[in-house]
Amino acid sequence: MTTRPSASCADPKDVYAAACPCRDMLDLLANKWSALALGALEGGAQRFGALRTRLQGVSPKVLTQTLRRLEDHGLVHREVYAEVPVRVEYSLTPLGADACVPLAHLRSWVEQNIDRFPLES
Repeated sequence: MTTRPSASCADPKDVYAAACPCRDMLDLLANKWSALALGALEGGAQRFGALRTRLQGVSPKVLTQTLRRLEDHGLVHREVYAEVPVRVEYSLTPLGADACVPLAHLRSWVEQNIDRFPLES
């Protein structure tokens, strides 16, 4: 059996290391609203209102914060159209589309196995 060497700052791509920048990305992708927003954008560009309707239960404030974080990390593109009124659409970047692959598997797994989990009390 091989063991993993202890994590250090010398290995910046070890998610188990306290100083690893991968942790920020893992935190972002593991967030419920991030995962759902990315999934909702898999079908193509959408406006804020359509995303809010699709993501039942999300507040406008949380959705705005989530979209900004996803945009800041290069996962979502925000396009502003110079129209009256201004139209804004959100779409996946190539990096965002790549992130959707494992997230789609996770969403599917949860949907298929939800009955196996104990009920909340």
